[in-house]
Amino acid sequence: MKALLQRVTSAHVTVDQTMVSSIGSGVLVFLAVLKGDGPDQADWLANKIVRYRIFPSEDRPMDRSLVDIEGDALVVPQFTLAAQTARGNRPDFSQAMAPEEARDLFEYFVTSLRSIHPKVKVGSFQENMQVSLVNDGPVTIFLSREPAPVQE
Repeated sequence: MKALLQRVTSAHVTVDQTMVSSIGSGVLVFLAVLKGDGPDQADWLANKIVRYRIFPSEDRPMDRSLVDIEGDALVVPQFTLAAQTARGNRPDFSQAMAPEEARDLFEYFVTSLRSIHPKVKVGSFQENMQVSLVNDGPVTIFLSREPAPVQE
């Protein structure tokens, strides 16, 4: 599972010129679900995101978490983060989980995130979205949690 976090002062998602979700200060999370991902990756990532210290305090530029500032989170499904780019000039999305399974795990992730921090909004799954944001800093962080290897 991969997540690209952006610290924002505001962000919103529109689909067909209709606003779907919007937030104020907090994090915009672009989330990719990969083959082999499961609840363990989702729970780990949800916990990491809400506790990751990327917001300033009076003393330090990155000292407070989303929970500390009581900020918002906007989670946007983003399968293109699963792209493999080492070969050729076209991204390879073969590592992305199939949409039906990915939707379930995306929803599980959102539920897990909300269980820790209720101020969560979401984008639209399998829709052509327009995402607008004001990146604060700019601060952009990439997080990932690979599935545990299968023991034989």
